[in-house]
Amino acid sequence: MRRSSIRCGTSGAYGGLALGLLTLALLQSPAALAGPEPPARRVEVPSTPKVVRALGALARTDDAGYRKLTWLCDRIGHRLTGSLALEQAVEWAVGALTADGHENVRAEPVTARKWVRGEEALTLLKPRVQRLPLLGLGNGVGTPAGGLTAEVEVVRTEAELDALGERARGRIILFDLVMPPWTAERGTGYGDAVRFRVHGPRLAAERGAVGVLVRSVTARSLRTPHTGVTVHAESGTPIPGASVTTEDAAWIARLRAAGEPVQVRLELGARDAGEIQTANVVAELVGRERPEEFVVIGGHLDSWDVGQGAHDDGAGVVMAMQALTWLRGLGVRPRRTIRVVLWTNEENGLAGGKAYARDHAAELPGHVAALEADMGGFRPLGVGIVLQDPAAQARAERRLRALAPAMRPLDAHRIFPGFGGADIGPMVPAGVPAMGLRVDDSTYFDYHHTEADTLDKVDPSALAASTAALAAWAWVLAELPDRLNPPAAP
Repeated sequence: MRRSSIRCGTSGAYGGLALGLLTLALLQSPAALAGPEPPARRVEVPSTPKVVRALGALARTDDAGYRKLTWLCDRIGHRLTGSLALEQAVEWAVGALTADGHENVRAEPVTARKWVRGEEALTLLKPRVQRLPLLGLGNGVGTPAGGLTAEVEVVRTEAELDALGERARGRIILFDLVMPPWTAERGTGYGDAVRFRVHGPRLAAERGAVGVLVRSVTARSLRTPHTGVTVHAESGTPIPGASVTTEDAAWIARLRAAGEPVQVRLELGARDAGEIQTANVVAELVGRERPEEFVVIGGHLDSWDVGQGAHDDGAGVVMAMQALTWLRGLGVRPRRTIRVVLWTNEENGLAGGKAYARDHAAELPGHVAALEADMGGFRPLGVGIVLQDPAAQARAERRLRALAPAMRPLDAHRIFPGFGGADIGPMVPAGVPAMGLRVDDSTYFDYHHTEADTLDKVDPSALAASTAALAAWAWVLAELPDRLNPPAAP
């Protein structure tokens, strides 16, 4: 990857003198504004409440994060692994982080597989002819030349699929599991429904089906299909799969329930284009006392090849970038290094997260926490945490609840056990606490993996509020005198 010369969408000097005076008044610490002190001198560190207040003020006055997101969405657009757009996004991120003055900015190479969608079409043939909107499932396979024509059977559970028996053979199976409305408090529905998008083609192939349609994983729709990754069996011949809108899934289900035969022609041009080189993007605010210990914050730079990847996960990307920039702009140095990682290939391979855990294996014992933002640019609620060891998980949750009151001014003080992130998951076996920034994502799945995931769906004030929350939690974790999950004694 060549280093980018792009500088648009960065925050520059933070709006000059006015913002500088605001920061000085909030921190009330001239020494903190002077940057890192020489080792021989005492470094005056502002208290967490002062840092939180300063970040809250920046959230109300600085729109640089939204300007970054505007550039990423409007000038680069959606960013599927292997696309020119993703390469451009890597270059842009390196350039923007460099322009904001961060240390150790780099693109770390990652090998991933390139999947190509190709041309797609779905046509209802019986009981009448009509074209239907669809999106092929990521990493899926194509149909034969001329498409695949077959009758449709509808199921909602694995038990109903088994009950089809021989009627599954030669059919296209529609998985019509309805996802209930999502709430941050309840958080139910997505995991149950998405399993058919991920595993439906494999399950149907094992029973002799020739193709799969999946009801889009969302509770609300304006006839918009939602894509997402599917996983095929290691052995056997994979079958093609696509998502259809909730409206069309319900229509087909009604027809079948009434005893009406339904026939469709499915045409998918999907193919695997082999291995390609992409990259994670890394930048740091180096710690003042324990620079060899890290708090990682980040989101994933890639997206599906629809919409603009605004909420998923352009928002998380710019939140991490701007969180580091705001902390640097305040002139504060945390005890530990805060490292931004913008992962690649999250959507259809997780190669970036796996490569980071592998390539930084020697450093992982020094990773105090990894905090991912991948639920959209909505207003913050708090953070979740995942640890492999139940006892360590319980200790870390107690510690986070003790720290949480400091986040009340940012409305980011709630703790959600069992919520982390996909890209940081590969670090969990090494004992790294995997944390997720939790936001009011009640409308997230309205846009998730669709053509509708565009910049206009992002509220600039909500994006800034979550940026402040991400920065504040990163600061608190980096400032801890001890660790959420201390390493085991040798």
